[in-house]
Amino acid sequence: MPADATYLDFAFAVDVNGRTATTHDDEHVKDLIYQVLFTSPGERVNRPEFGCGLKQLVFAPASDALAAATQQLVHGALIRWLDPLISVQQVAVAIEEAALEVTVVYQRRDTGEVREDLFRHPIPAGSGV
Repeated sequence: MPADATYLDFAFAVDVNGRTATTHDDEHVKDLIYQVLFTSPGERVNRPEFGCGLKQLVFAPASDALAAATQQLVHGALIRWLDPLISVQQVAVAIEEAALEVTVVYQRRDTGEVREDLFRHPIPAGSGV
């Protein structure tokens, strides 16, 4: 990533000046991870294989095997889509208080910084996702 670059913020928003909201490197990487985690394959028209299908597993029967498979699914998707930017070290997935929580420990390839970020996505009541 170029030094001191700015990127469009995700989710799209307007800033206090009425302009398109932007973000910098650390937040941009977090935004990219969020998009991989919570985009379902088939959701993007021009890149139908993008994402990891994590939301589809929320209501599968809970088991140790499912937890391990989910962590591997997330780990593999992050490697597939973001390997040039990050080195994934650890992934943990949990459902807490009507939200899907994913903790990702990764190292940024450009700076070598190791980060641990928590990503939360609400689970709509009765939605099946």
